[in-house]
Amino acid sequence: MSGHSKWATTKRKKAVIDAKRGKIFTKLIKEITIAARQGGGDPAGNPRLRLAIDNAKAANMPSDNIERAVKKATGELEGQSYSELTYEGYGPGGIAVLAEVATDNKNRTVAEVRHIFSKCGGNLGETGSVAWMFERKGIITLPKQGKTEDEILEVVLDKGAEDIQTEEEFFEVQTSVENFEQVRKALIDKNFSVENAGLQWIAKNTINVSGETAEAVIRLIESLEDNDDVQNVYTNADFDEGSLK
Repeated sequence: MSGHSKWATTKRKKAVIDAKRGKIFTKLIKEITIAARQGGGDPAGNPRLRLAIDNAKAANMPSDNIERAVKKATGELEGQSYSELTYEGYGPGGIAVLAEVATDNKNRTVAEVRHIFSKCGGNLGETGSVAWMFERKGIITLPKQGKTEDEILEVVLDKGAEDIQTEEEFFEVQTSVENFEQVRKALIDKNFSVENAGLQWIAKNTINVSGETAEAVIRLIESLEDNDDVQNVYTNADFDEGSLK
């Protein structure tokens, strides 16, 4: 069940950098707000909120920030309302790109996303234009901390895990949407440190890119991720090692 994903390593490093910038807190607060507004402010009865809070705690977000986000969502404090949207498009070299956003102004966000695609050599597509190239999966990231892949397998195999990728500093466990929560819970119950967990769009097939094309695709992805309304970006690009340095 082991494999290798250079892009997984790069995304994790970028998440660390974003955390230092405080940028990841903005994304996490939006997720907490949306989850609490949709399913109520009690994490015990709201699995999405429980997951969002766990991810926020793993990113060392102060408890006061989490509580304030929940109260804004439930109306105890004044706060904003966000809409969730997914934009689809093509990047340089015909690479497929999905961008999940959470916005309080749809018109502003679509204009900004369209501009980013155009500026970076891509184009925004219609709904459904590239989504069929991806499938929804649960992804759980765990720092190694002296653990082995076999120790992870002992916990997750009978809970429905589909794959494990072993990287230099972490493991990435993949599950179906249906089995995601029970696999995550099993790891937590066995005292594994879960760095991040969530549902993601995973490409069914990847396209290898290198050289200038890879650099252009990376610029597009990073430009999208730097937008405050963009929560997550997914691609079917498989980057050569040298492109990610």
